Amino acid sequence: MALIPLEEPTTKRIPPDTFSLWALGFRPFYLLAAAFAAIAVPLWAVVYSGALQTPIPGMWWHAHEMIFGFAAAVIIGFLFTAARNWTGLDTPAGGQLAALAALWLAGRLAMAFGSGAWVAVIDLAFLPVAAALLLRVLVRAKSKRNYFVGVLPGLLSLANLVFHLAVLQLIDADPLAAMHLALGLIVVLETIIGGRVIPMFTFNVIRGIKQWRDVRLDWAAAVSTGIALLLWATGAGAWAAVVSFAAAVLQLLRVGGWNPWATRKVPLLWILHLSYLWIPIGLALTGFAQLELLPRSAGVHALAIGATGGLIIGMITRTALGHTGRMLVAGPIETAAYVVVQLAALARVLTVAAIPAGLIGGIHAAATLWAIGFGLYLWRYTPFLLKARVDGKAG
Repeated sequence: MALIPLEEPTTKRIPPDTFSLWALGFRPFYLLAAAFAAIAVPLWAVVYSGALQTPIPGMWWHAHEMIFGFAAAVIIGFLFTAARNWTGLDTPAGGQLAALAALWLAGRLAMAFGSGAWVAVIDLAFLPVAAALLLRVLVRAKSKRNYFVGVLPGLLSLANLVFHLAVLQLIDADPLAAMHLALGLIVVLETIIGGRVIPMFTFNVIRGIKQWRDVRLDWAAAVSTGIALLLWATGAGAWAAVVSFAAAVLQLLRVGGWNPWATRKVPLLWILHLSYLWIPIGLALTGFAQLELLPRSAGVHALAIGATGGLIIGMITRTALGHTGRMLVAGPIETAAYVVVQLAALARVLTVAAIPAGLIGGIHAAATLWAIGFGLYLWRYTPFLLKARVDGKAG
């Protein structure tokens, strides 16, 4: 009679000191994005002061690199990682992931040191390749609910193309208008993904929390935000301010329903709620800018530093902890990073909107605080991103 083995089947565990940078999308792109953020923004402050020159006008370089360098890297790293969870299928890893990271890095170097059509070709290559790889996985899995987030990198590619054509004077367009369109796309992505995960994370952590949500409000907030930012980016005129104010009210109602006050003692949650709150603030500021009551950059930086930068520092800590097998708890280093990034947004927006005489000081203060925030991330998370999961699992 054959004996029946009673022990449970085992899977091979990966030793925790194994080099794993290319195991999953979040690892190289979070690392590269944080390093780039900590370097490029202080450099921009030096460029702004006139002590350093860039191949294209400094304002164009700064806007482009924050969108298509920093934010794009985080978006692709996040979406590659999330798509594996959504579909159960593998997303780029190993040599393919390393090649894609090298392509991103080539774009940053080209933008920093070169000019002309060859720079555009190198920089434009990253997002279409990443979009194709992402969409291939979503389509294979028939993950129709997530097709939009798969299409987003392609839409960002079009905005990047418009930027480069305008810089090369092949079309009559303002390069910064293309950047504002790209920022609008990213804010819409934040509205959709944030609306899914922020209230869910909050509900899962805070027992007995009372929340109010309505799918009609979710759709109204997302659609009105997209329209408002499209009108703003294309310079539709003062009448479009009404749409911006309406979108701001809808977004404020939405985030209020998630009960952000209940998260005040949980840094891993309050950073997401506070950062999302910058979306209605930014929409309101863009409305005032369209009425010519405030400079346009007030709304830009509320959305770019407060919302996008804040959500990024919140999500790249949370997802890195979870996907390296660690407890979802923000310690003193993470909390300090959250605080200084929010202070960077406050310094930049307040000096633009209310203290024009302090504009230069605000830029340098915001750049310093921003660099400290992402420097803290690098200090804490570089070992996590380079080494295997602590629970021995793949990823």
